[in-house]
Amino acid sequence: MDTAFEILAALSFCHLLNDMMQSLIPAIYPILKENFQLDFTQIGLITFVLQLTGALFQPVIGVYTDKHPKAYALATGMGFTLLGMLLLSRAGSFGMVLVATSLVGLGSSIFHPESSRMARAASGGRYGFAQSFFQVGGNFGSALGPVLAAFIVLRHGQSSIAWFSVAALVAMAFLFRVGGWFKSSGAMHASRHAHANPQDRVSQQNIVIAVIILLALLFSKFVYLASLVSYYTFYLISRFGLSVQSAQIHLFVFLAAVAAGTIIGGPVADRVGRRQVILVSILGVLPFTLALPYANLFWTRILTVIIGVVLASAFSVIVVYAQELMPGRVGMIAGLFFGVAFGVSGIGAAVLGALADRTDISYVYRLCSYLPAIGVLAFWLPHVEHLAPHLKEVSPIVPELEPAAE
Repeated sequence: MDTAFEILAALSFCHLLNDMMQSLIPAIYPILKENFQLDFTQIGLITFVLQLTGALFQPVIGVYTDKHPKAYALATGMGFTLLGMLLLSRAGSFGMVLVATSLVGLGSSIFHPESSRMARAASGGRYGFAQSFFQVGGNFGSALGPVLAAFIVLRHGQSSIAWFSVAALVAMAFLFRVGGWFKSSGAMHASRHAHANPQDRVSQQNIVIAVIILLALLFSKFVYLASLVSYYTFYLISRFGLSVQSAQIHLFVFLAAVAAGTIIGGPVADRVGRRQVILVSILGVLPFTLALPYANLFWTRILTVIIGVVLASAFSVIVVYAQELMPGRVGMIAGLFFGVAFGVSGIGAAVLGALADRTDISYVYRLCSYLPAIGVLAFWLPHVEHLAPHLKEVSPIVPELEPAAE
């Protein structure tokens, strides 16, 4: 019944390492561009390969491991990332850079659905808290990657990327132990049994409608977040005349707010309900996003912190809600939603960048300010918690890891 905090901590820490290595690749584009005389089309191709392997493969891997759970899939996936880091540090051609990037993306596509599955197994019934705790590690890792790239790779060159393989080795050691727990605790057997005996809580038609709504909400959330993560510094410099350093500090504050929202959302949803948190997180942020393009610098700081906290609280809750909507498909759901989040963020950033080139960055923020209005669709989400309270997921054999009844 107790939550396995050591397992959750290990997963969150490894999520930090995984996303740190993944975010390192865009951060070293200047070095790659100079070393291989790349044009922007080739830079875009690197991003495309990273997005393709890191996003599209996730639901495929989730579907497979739902049917055939693998205790050590996480350690194996991190092995692909390790190879990618080493190959990237020694790549002598553009083609080898693409191969190395695809290995990092493949490692990430294995990591996210499988670690989400194990976080749920270790939750002790506190599913929202477990997903939030696991995901906040990824938030910190994504912010850490560019910083480390600036202090290490940009100073010491492409070969110093090999130093990050140590992070992959450390993560593999942790994930091997997590895999041993997953196998010995009975959680792997429970996962296999849940997939073999699915008990959907709503009709197939309503499941399809609910998933479409959730994907629309993810589109709203991650395109808006992409507008801030990718272009907030340019907006501050253009509108308020801030220095690059000051703008970067403002971006760091926003990313810290996102991390805070990520860890807050899950526990709150465990107490008040997932549907309510999803609704408030997406639609509730609308007044603040609408005000942001017209605010002065003081209120811009305040509004972006509020937006970061509120909007970021939704993702872990959406993942858990969908997993409860379709018991026995934990990996597929995690892979689908992590993949969509990753893909939409990348595509959204590219489209918004092209739009900013054609108009101006202030127009981008005025346009994006309406995206949270899509949150009104959350009113049509079913109340999963009350539809079939007698249905319970099969718990691991070890009593202390048995999920509590919801």
